[in-house]
Amino acid sequence: MYWVGVGAVVLGKDVSEYVGLGLAIAIIALWFSSGIFCITQPDLSPWQIAIGIAIRTFLHTGLFILAHDSMHGSLVPNSPPINKFFGQFTVGLYACLSYKRCAHQHQLHHLQPAQQGDPDFHDGIHTHPIHWYFHFLRHYFSLRQFSLFLGVVLSATLIFHHFLNATYLSLITYFLLPLLFSSLQLFIFGTYLPHRQGTNTAKPTPLPHSLRYLWSLISCYHFGLYHQEHHASPYKPWFRLPLSSTS
Repeated sequence: MYWVGVGAVVLGKDVSEYVGLGLAIAIIALWFSSGIFCITQPDLSPWQIAIGIAIRTFLHTGLFILAHDSMHGSLVPNSPPINKFFGQFTVGLYACLSYKRCAHQHQLHHLQPAQQGDPDFHDGIHTHPIHWYFHFLRHYFSLRQFSLFLGVVLSATLIFHHFLNATYLSLITYFLLPLLFSSLQLFIFGTYLPHRQGTNTAKPTPLPHSLRYLWSLISCYHFGLYHQEHHASPYKPWFRLPLSSTS
């Protein structure tokens, strides 16, 4: 995927748009197909289940990353209607969130990162990560969204159980657990670690370039280790963040 980003930079913005759209379609397709596959496999071993949860968590985080890039207009930059459609679709798949609300909150984050008025930052009093995590969630997951989310989850559970013979446990394992772990992943690597001591405090890791790139991708689609680059160039798509020095 590193060379995908390099190619997008070398060939220009038009190609970068197609790369972003292609990666978006791939992440969404893999999210659907992996979910169907996992819930229809009743005899997976414990380590296979763990791998399935890990993959599903990574793909679920990818849904929010796509919506995030859409909020910045960088998912499909030359086609605003398509860009917004993918943003609304992916943030809806993520947890029935409101695209408009998320975009507004994220705009505030960029206006005043890691300070008073930043909805992603702690409240100035309860700075412990656990308090900060729930404070972070409240700004994106309103009571209305939570009620909608419960309704969709119950409906989808009944449909999958009836038509695919999926067990309730498998649906919790491969849909709800990845959502929980994904929210923690986004908070820890995309919010807490980069901003815990102020604005953009992410530090370079003492790793070889290839391992650093891989860890950056796996941990939070580059929004952890390259958080400063994102704030410096907020309209740059996620796959180009490690290439800031070359673009």
